[in-house]
Amino acid sequence: MENYIAKTNLELAIETKNLEVIYGDHQVVFDSSLEFPRHKITAIIGASGSGKSTYLRSLNRMHDKTVTVNGQIVYRGVDINQPSVNAYEVRKQIGMVFQRPNPFAKSIRNNLVFPLKENGITDKRVLDERVEESLKEAALWDEVKDDLNKSALELSGGQQQRLCIARALALRPDILLMDEPASALDPISTEKVEATMRKLRRNYTIIIVTHNMQQASRVSDFTTFFHQGRVVEFAPTQELFQTPRVKMTEDYISGNFG
Repeated sequence: MENYIAKTNLELAIETKNLEVIYGDHQVVFDSSLEFPRHKITAIIGASGSGKSTYLRSLNRMHDKTVTVNGQIVYRGVDINQPSVNAYEVRKQIGMVFQRPNPFAKSIRNNLVFPLKENGITDKRVLDERVEESLKEAALWDEVKDDLNKSALELSGGQQQRLCIARALALRPDILLMDEPASALDPISTEKVEATMRKLRRNYTIIIVTHNMQQASRVSDFTTFFHQGRVVEFAPTQELFQTPRVKMTEDYISGNFG
């Protein structure tokens, strides 16, 4: 399969080398080598079943014990795909936000405090600071600051998703993985999540899987197109959408696909 991988010459947050993901006898991701620039948003697009979410979840070892992952995932000079590397420590540095909001059945405050305490942070002043900082980063503080003891389940869908973003940020990760984070949201909530992502880029590296090409073009700096488990093209977003190098990419983004 023809492919094109642009070189960025930027500092990298994480990269994969010859990554393969196999469920039992079924291979889902093939020989994927990609570099993700630090403090940028990279979108992963492709048709349903193209392997994009499977690839994303492999980056923080979310698939441990359920699939076979071969190849290298290099983060800060270390191949974190090695069995000797603690997957829980990896997930502190590489956080994840899922497709559907999944707040804990706890107060807004305790949604953020619980994972912090689980990771040994117990000082009340530190906890309070981290709650406020994370909610501000997720653009939710002004909406909930007077109701922190209210159940998170009483929030709207869009607020719940931003709370989940705040919860991921509370552990101060380096990278944030987002798997279709706005697909279950209305347009107004989607816009708020996208605006939040653009602000977060200053301090975090974001990798987002999205089926929505308009969203990819709005929020990302780089885009990669997956097809049948393979990387077809990776380039700056504007370049990939306006002047794709691979015919299959051009067919996909123009709707002449399938």
